[in-house]
Amino acid sequence: MQVFHNKSKVIITCNKRLSPYLQEEVIALGYTIERAFATGVELNITLTECIKLNLNLRCASQILYSIKSFKAITPDDLYREISAIEWEELIDFTGYFSVTSNVDNPNITTPLFANLKVKDAIVDRLKEKKGIRPNSGSDANRTVVHLYWKDAEADVFMDTSGETLAKHGYRKIPGKAPMLEALASGVIFATQWDIKSPFVNPMCGSGTLAIEAALIATNRAPGLYRMNYGFMHIMGYNEEVFFAERRILKDQVLKNVDLKIIASDISEDAVEVTRRNAKTAGVDTLIDFQVCDFEATPVPEDGKGVVVFNPEYGERLGVHSKLELTYKRMGDFMKKECKGYTGYIFTGNPDLAKKIGLRASKKVEFYNGKLDCRLLEYELYDGSRREPLDPLDTAVSS
Repeated sequence: MQVFHNKSKVIITCNKRLSPYLQEEVIALGYTIERAFATGVELNITLTECIKLNLNLRCASQILYSIKSFKAITPDDLYREISAIEWEELIDFTGYFSVTSNVDNPNITTPLFANLKVKDAIVDRLKEKKGIRPNSGSDANRTVVHLYWKDAEADVFMDTSGETLAKHGYRKIPGKAPMLEALASGVIFATQWDIKSPFVNPMCGSGTLAIEAALIATNRAPGLYRMNYGFMHIMGYNEEVFFAERRILKDQVLKNVDLKIIASDISEDAVEVTRRNAKTAGVDTLIDFQVCDFEATPVPEDGKGVVVFNPEYGERLGVHSKLELTYKRMGDFMKKECKGYTGYIFTGNPDLAKKIGLRASKKVEFYNGKLDCRLLEYELYDGSRREPLDPLDTAVSS
């Protein structure tokens, strides 16, 4: 099976509401999207082409290469169809593989049972053909097989990513309640930051937004921080293709950029975590780190820019008065200190958002984990062109 050279259905997954930004990335890399949906896109490409996508995409989670589509109603149907696949041409029988799945079938009470059926079928096939049982388990750092099974429709994929692409590899110290790197990239794309103007990130926490901004501005791709992917453990893999793509990533990094990225936090520990993560990513010299209350964050006056907050959301019920005051202070800070900028507040608490006291020109829907969130946009005019209003009453969905 010359999977690295044969075109097939490829599904690139992402977290909910990141699909529009993933689509833009895929198109920018020169690929044609066959279908787009809420949690990803579908392409028709070779497994070799998946290598470039794995190394470049910021908003993706997994890149799945289809090796067989079939109908299966019962677990026995599933086993029979999986057993017919030439696994000896895909998986090193002396290696290790794992199985993941997305199952919605009335004859399966738990996806783990479907995973076991797939695992048994692969092991039995390899034992029959090679006389040796391969090792298997739950680790995703070697060969990964993915099953999609809804009602009677099933697809078996080789997961070319393995460990999720949503983590970009530089964040060795997570900090408190960190934003996932893929989500941070999506948020930055949603701000339509022009890269040339200042990017101000008060209350930076572990610094994911500021670091991702620096990575995007200098064209540093996530593939620079990772040396293991699922495609490396599929038979027929040519490491020269990987290293050639990686050389392209290194060559496209912008060295001499005039950036103004400011990351501040009242916590000295948080700023130190941000600094260390930024150093791992190679962008620590591009960020101005400040230990201060967010109201003391220095905001450059030399042109328009963006200021992005990711504050605590608090509880949905019984909002703390301390957080209410914090949200009001954020609104006051943007109104007084960020004139000419576009302000953004990412929050999962609409009650607290009402305390900001500014009119939101737009609200962009995101999920942070399972929490329904909004990125609220504020046009911070030079002067008082609008009276403060409830941001959620007049916001425009995007």
